Amino acid sequence: MRSSDPAFPVPNTSLCLDINGHKTDIIISSYEDHILVMATQIGSMGTILQARKEGGVTTDPTYNISVVFGKRDEPMLIACARQLIEHISNSGSSKTLVLSLGLRDHSLGILKTIVSAVTEKLAEVI
Repeated sequence: MRSSDPAFPVPNTSLCLDINGHKTDIIISSYEDHILVMATQIGSMGTILQARKEGGVTTDPTYNISVVFGKRDEPMLIACARQLIEHISNSGSSKTLVLSLGLRDHSLGILKTIVSAVTEKLAEVI
């Protein structure tokens, strides 16, 4: 596990997990206006999603999640992005989330593990 490489110009952290026997690399980078989370088991970016908080001051926030590239018919990927943007928003950040998921399997267990690992590490870069 490596955390915030001072040579890299933005705060970042990375980790490697074994999820269901598959090596899973996760990189989290916090740019000025967005947070980039990349999780891959296949060595490529896979499906890319964008999530952002919307809503007024007096109403409960709503979240806009869209697939930028890749599988558009995977509701579990949308749910993963929604959980992460809610966590980012609840931590006080208004940054947009860009989420890249290159996974062998989009099962609930894999996505829950990724969400848990990312939410645990987000505090290091936000």
